[in-house]
Amino acid sequence: MSLSRSARLAALATAMASFCLIAAGPAPSPGSPGIGDPYFPELGNGGFDALHYGLDVAYNPDTDRLDGRTTITARATQNLSSFDLDLQKLTVASIEVNGRNASFTRSGDEIRITPRGSLAEGRTFTVTVVYGGVPQPLNGPIIFGSDYGWMKTTDGVFVACEPNAASTWFPSSDHPSDKAAFDITITAPKGLTGVSNGRLVSTRTRHGSTTAHWRESKQMATYLATASIGKFDVQTGRTPGGTPIYVAIDPVLAGSNAVDVYAVTAEATDYWSKLFGPYPFEETGAVVDDMPEAGFSLETESKPSYSAVRSESTIVHELAHQWFGDSVSVEQWKNIWLNEGFATYAQWLWDEHRGTRSAHDAFLAGYNARPGTSSFWQTKVADPQRDTMFASAVYQRGAMALQALRERIGDKAFFELLPAWAKAHRYGNANTEEFTALAEKVSGQQLGDLFDTWLYTTGKPAL
Repeated sequence: MSLSRSARLAALATAMASFCLIAAGPAPSPGSPGIGDPYFPELGNGGFDALHYGLDVAYNPDTDRLDGRTTITARATQNLSSFDLDLQKLTVASIEVNGRNASFTRSGDEIRITPRGSLAEGRTFTVTVVYGGVPQPLNGPIIFGSDYGWMKTTDGVFVACEPNAASTWFPSSDHPSDKAAFDITITAPKGLTGVSNGRLVSTRTRHGSTTAHWRESKQMATYLATASIGKFDVQTGRTPGGTPIYVAIDPVLAGSNAVDVYAVTAEATDYWSKLFGPYPFEETGAVVDDMPEAGFSLETESKPSYSAVRSESTIVHELAHQWFGDSVSVEQWKNIWLNEGFATYAQWLWDEHRGTRSAHDAFLAGYNARPGTSSFWQTKVADPQRDTMFASAVYQRGAMALQALRERIGDKAFFELLPAWAKAHRYGNANTEEFTALAEKVSGQQLGDLFDTWLYTTGKPAL
């Protein structure tokens, strides 16, 4: 049997139409307004992967006004008809996608952007947002009852944004699972210094303002970005191991230094490099500002931020985060013990290194100090919940879990595990289940009972 010419043409047209539909893939649809983190469901954005942020911010301490221009380079992970960015309180003046004006709407902290044409899955695109206003810090029970985010000081700002305050000063996909490289340009009145992540590319002063351009070429979670501005005494150089170092300290604090921040930062960076593997970033350092109201420090990538001069123990804690928290970041916020438990355990290792107390004795001191009736033992470390994600148990019981692991598998396997973990997820994200699996692989032991006892079960464990 043979088909007529018209029938053959009709069949060919049908086949070609089917091919076009397959090639085109699903029809464009909006990206989700959040990634669905159980603690912060609307943080982050679906439909794209941020690759690079170009932040250009100008700040006037007299009026507290911030004017910004943020350009995000991203890759679409679906056929996008529209997508969201997170931005809190500040006013958007205009948005462009690939250099063309885009329409946008706003609902609370979500900006929904609709480009002129849809964005195909796999396509790289840019979105530029021009915005401004007076940034507002956040408050609540999460960070020890303190303000956090963009915080005004007597001469500028102290910027520390964990967990959800990066979008108080720049539009972003504000979740640690969407990491990107950054270029951050800060313009402030002459006489003030703008300090940010990575290395200083250039500075210039003109028309009464100074502009500093910083570049963090390694992947960074948005909450780790900073743009602290003020009067600083700056010391630069290299650690004995050769890592570039930049330490900025508010001169108001010059007479109150209980420790040499520069020296401790250099020593700890080199020591952790031996224990945890190569330092993951181009520069180490510190920003020490006169901001006692904050009452906390943060492991801002490459230069931890201290709201006052802190102890040696705090400095080594924040520097340990450069491996555990910054290079290896949480997949979801419930995994926060992988940051804080590890950095707290690093404090115990530092005491051991100094010869002042063993990690075993630190474990026993914490264990014996808290009776079984203490609320400390009621926090489930592997999933502490949003308002208690920075509870002392996450830090201390998380560290106890690591010491219990060390004593179960022995020093040889344990000190192979730490750098192996840092290497396996370098510049990426990870979760508790992946750490458990790697610990079992390195040690050759089944460790489910240990992790269940220390991370997933409430109540004081029996020794």
